Amino acid sequence: MPASALSTDLYQLTMMAGYFATGRHLSTTATFELFARRLPPNRQFLIAAGLEPFLDYLERLRFTGEDVRALQREPALAKAPPDFFGYLQQFSFTGTLRAVPEGTPVFANEPLLQITAPIPQAQLVETAALAFLNFQTSVASKAARVVIAAAGRPVMEFGARRAHGLEAALFAARAAFIAGCAGTSYIEAGIRFGIPLSGTMAHSWVLSGTDELTAFKDYERLFPGHAVLLLDTYDTVAAAKLIVRAGMTPAAVRLDSGNLDALSREVRAIFDAAGLGSTRILASGDLDETSIADLVARAAPVDGFGVGTSIVTSIDAPALGGVYKLVEVEENGKIRGVMKTSPGKGTWPGKKQVWRVLQRGTAVQDIVAFETEPAPAGATPLLRVVMREGARVDPQPSLADSREWCGARLAEMPAFVRDLAGSEAYPVRPSEALKQSVESRSTT
Repeated sequence: MPASALSTDLYQLTMMAGYFATGRHLSTTATFELFARRLPPNRQFLIAAGLEPFLDYLERLRFTGEDVRALQREPALAKAPPDFFGYLQQFSFTGTLRAVPEGTPVFANEPLLQITAPIPQAQLVETAALAFLNFQTSVASKAARVVIAAAGRPVMEFGARRAHGLEAALFAARAAFIAGCAGTSYIEAGIRFGIPLSGTMAHSWVLSGTDELTAFKDYERLFPGHAVLLLDTYDTVAAAKLIVRAGMTPAAVRLDSGNLDALSREVRAIFDAAGLGSTRILASGDLDETSIADLVARAAPVDGFGVGTSIVTSIDAPALGGVYKLVEVEENGKIRGVMKTSPGKGTWPGKKQVWRVLQRGTAVQDIVAFETEPAPAGATPLLRVVMREGARVDPQPSLADSREWCGARLAEMPAFVRDLAGSEAYPVRPSEALKQSVESRSTT
């Protein structure tokens, strides 16, 4: 079921009713920014994802008659002005969005998204913005690490069965592809988003057959040139020898358990000795970037990897903790920046731009500045206008284009950012004007 106007938290609606009751729905325009205060543990960077599905949501955002009637029955809204429900019936999103393109590497305290709209509109969409971007950014960030670990070998995402629901599986596959995964096993994601589909077989196919060899032969006959035979139902090495003795020539085999380094070497030797040098060996089985990097470092003869749980759940950092905070208010034509000063949860005021400074093609630092400040030398702006007056500014990019963008932008990052075990932080600093504004407000 797609997200609706009711896909939000109750306090968004009560605040909307408050804005309406005080007339601020007409007098006040608000700017909110979405960002992560800090990177999760074991993360050197984030990969922005989830923007395009969020834009789809905004374009179709409406309250149906049934939605409004349900809200009229909600006790928390019993004191809302009656005209408020008429306002909801006419509601649509008319704001302006600036965002970093999907696939862009970003860091703590950098806005991924900036929304400027009449304050009830900007308030309502907070929950959806965080849900779309936090989850998909988490998955894309994890997937990028796995792809880096694979060092050029393809990584297939196949974690739908371990995802937190089918919608999560769908958007996880999308985010993983942006971050560099070669494809997905999840058919809906493949068809809906144009992601290459890939699959092998389950142990149940072998177990349900008369015997292992018959199961292999039947599968290869059904899917010539595409059959990927699963070797470890009983004995991995024995299965490889069985294939050779039968004169089979599978396109690929998959190893899903045991010592993948040792087993891949044994299977490779068996196949090479039989002239099956073109048969690829794929590995799976609760893999993550650490185990994959270890196999690569050992030069294990593995041609590709299947990764499920660790990607679709971003298992070591499942909650990004991104926040959506008010940074500027325009009331009756007067603009004022706002900021929180609460310990550990402070924010920076005003509409901002993120500038990435490159030297000889490599990013050296990011500068977070007021939107009105001039560009630093050698800097590229990350935030772009993607929606104006509730409509997209440009056609939606293809997922393949976003994937290519991600790869190119990651290549611009210094090597220590892409180092999976790195401890050096990429420099992100506020501009002098922003720094002085924060300091002056903090002391008043």
